[in-house]
Amino acid sequence: MTRLSGLRRPVLGTVTAAGKVAGEVVPVPITAADRRRVRRRLRAPDGVELLLALPTGTVLTPGSLLEVRSDVSYVVGAAPEDVAVVSLRDLTEAAALGHAVGNLHRDLVPDGAAFLALWDAPLELLLTRLGMPFTREERPFHGRPA
Repeated sequence: MTRLSGLRRPVLGTVTAAGKVAGEVVPVPITAADRRRVRRRLRAPDGVELLLALPTGTVLTPGSLLEVRSDVSYVVGAAPEDVAVVSLRDLTEAAALGHAVGNLHRDLVPDGAAFLALWDAPLELLLTRLGMPFTREERPFHGRPA
């Protein structure tokens, strides 16, 4: 009988302010949708190829440590994506936005004085219908995909 348990490699951990990693830290930018892919090849910005074979259902988050090679730590970074940047005027708009975007089963991520959500046509239609001020920009998105 063949044992398959040794094929999977767990995520090593998360980089914290206390500094659990030593040496140079290289962020590997990955989109929100790609952070859910558990088996794949990644090319780090310094040219190193990383092979992922994580347990099914693993979702990587920005800051997760992928691998350590010769005193270089490779961590997940949030890649710039097409997002709707919603600037709210009052608490009533915030409640309406949270309810409406939640009904679409989307993540809404705070970013300073604004909120970010992955852009698509239904979201744009919703925000326009609600009369919420928003812009479409390329920014790192730290939430989950739709």
